[in-house]
Amino acid sequence: MENHLKNTKHLNESSSTYVVSDDEVNLTELFQILWKDKWLIILITGIVSIASVFYALEKPNVYKSEALLAAAEQEQSGGLGALAGQFGGLASLAGVNLSGSATASKTQLALEVLKSRQFTSEFIKKHNILPNLMAVKSWNPLDNSIEYDEEIYNNTDKKWIREVKAPFKPEPSMQEAYEEFSQLITANMNKESGMITISIEHVSPVIAQQWVNWLIQDINSVMKSRDVEEASKSTEFLTKQLEQTKIADIRTVLYKLIEEQTKTIMFANVRDEYVFKTIDPALVPEKKFKPSRALICIFGFLLGGFLGVVIVVSKCFFKNEK
Repeated sequence: MENHLKNTKHLNESSSTYVVSDDEVNLTELFQILWKDKWLIILITGIVSIASVFYALEKPNVYKSEALLAAAEQEQSGGLGALAGQFGGLASLAGVNLSGSATASKTQLALEVLKSRQFTSEFIKKHNILPNLMAVKSWNPLDNSIEYDEEIYNNTDKKWIREVKAPFKPEPSMQEAYEEFSQLITANMNKESGMITISIEHVSPVIAQQWVNWLIQDINSVMKSRDVEEASKSTEFLTKQLEQTKIADIRTVLYKLIEEQTKTIMFANVRDEYVFKTIDPALVPEKKFKPSRALICIFGFLLGGFLGVVIVVSKCFFKNEK
């Protein structure tokens, strides 16, 4: 029995030694295979590396212009908040918001409107930026001129000439424009500080800054118009209710609500920065935001080396299979 255990132990040790030895042989063989075809690996690495260099040089510089904003204080919300506890039900019938968190909700609403399809489509049409959005090829910093892709847009005739299949048309639709614009714009609010950042990426730093400024102006204007329209409708409703009631207490409440809506309209008309107040305006960036050409070249070199090793090993494997 004891001899049998010793023999078993000896066999296990021998088997273990054989496995380790076999692994070492495999690694050695792998190294020999790679070394034998080292010039093929070097060739593939070189080709992919050179291709990555040309790709990096071909990519145009993209500039990022951004503005730092703060939520504009809704001064009229203080009076409304004082009425919220007693007359919230009546105010809600008139469409009057008596919430104490009006500023926060209005800011979040403005950000969602800014990212919406309707606002983006109206923004593109209003400022006629479709060619600069969908057909730009490069930007010349010497004369601040834009070069358009001649296969997409003829700048001389102001005509779209791209070849597409139905249901698409030579001129990009607003759905296509929205998808492209969504990739260029960033609009976020910092939850800790409450600061809002709006940025645009574009091959032209001048256009990037211009679009950021237009976005801020337009979103303030749109939100102002929405609030003025709502306040006007609420005032009209409250005025009709005032004419129909004879109870003194209710008439007093209605007068106060009408007064608050009048303040809302006055506040909107005298203030340009209605929702967003600019803290740090957008500038024309001097340094590119992307691409990182060095990283592209490094990634190309590593990818080329990896492909070279895979090809050499696969070649040897299929050769042995035969």
